[in-house]
Amino acid sequence: MKRKIGWIGVGVMGNAMSQHLLKAGHELFVYSRTPSKKVNLVEQGAIGCSSIIEVAESADVIFTMVSFPSDVKKVYLEEKGLFQTNVKNKTFIDMTTNAPSLAMNLYEVGKELGASVLDAPVSGGDVGARNATLSIMVGGDEKVFEQVKDLFQLLGKNIVYQGKAGNGQHTKMSNQIALAGVMIGVCESLLYGDKMGLDLPTVLKSIAGGAAGSWTLDNLAPRILKSDFEPGFYVEHFIKDLRIALEEADRMNLALPGLALVKQLYTALIAQGKGKKGTQALILALKQLNNIAT
Repeated sequence: MKRKIGWIGVGVMGNAMSQHLLKAGHELFVYSRTPSKKVNLVEQGAIGCSSIIEVAESADVIFTMVSFPSDVKKVYLEEKGLFQTNVKNKTFIDMTTNAPSLAMNLYEVGKELGASVLDAPVSGGDVGARNATLSIMVGGDEKVFEQVKDLFQLLGKNIVYQGKAGNGQHTKMSNQIALAGVMIGVCESLLYGDKMGLDLPTVLKSIAGGAAGSWTLDNLAPRILKSDFEPGFYVEHFIKDLRIALEEADRMNLALPGLALVKQLYTALIAQGKGKKGTQALILALKQLNNIAT
């Protein structure tokens, strides 16, 4: 069934993801606060919109994938936002990694307006976005999830319904906590091997095929060896996620010292002006800590 789909936010992830929907034959209405980012989509047949409200009025299912919780609030709740027009019987899917409390608020406000809202953050980075192999974690009403599951299947391979509104975001926090630990482990492993004079590509052949194997080793460690710190996922966005996770943990009186350490190291990268680099740039903070030239 071909649908009228809206997409708001066409950055590193959103641009690639929205193309999959377009290529599947759906009518795509796209908005970006930076107009140049939607040019390639319009060239492929998408309909460029001049405002957020225009997207809401044109589409039946609207995806949002922006940067920060403050952006989500603007897109949905503030003047000229999605919820400032008639949205009855429309479905909204926020794929931004967002605060669970805000996800639950959007669900409740949408319900009052006669609309359905799902929180559906993703994992898999720019590679997963391009290849449609993302892991998608969904919270909200299960009936609504089933109604749009075919759209999720165009974007990812591991699509899991996590339960009530906000649970998709809580699951993403679990994902980011695990990723933070893996990332520091990978970077420290490479520093150790380099200090010992080992050939690091050869090291990767061994450790990536054993118990230490991970997505990060397969996809980001090779970038580190090439000094390629361009973003699949921005440092500044990852810090946002870690901050949300630590705030949620604090509300539960849960101590996560490993997560706090990784956030501190990433914050050092921000101070170095590397907020727009990819998360693999963590190794630069560790090199500075060890007085190793970068």
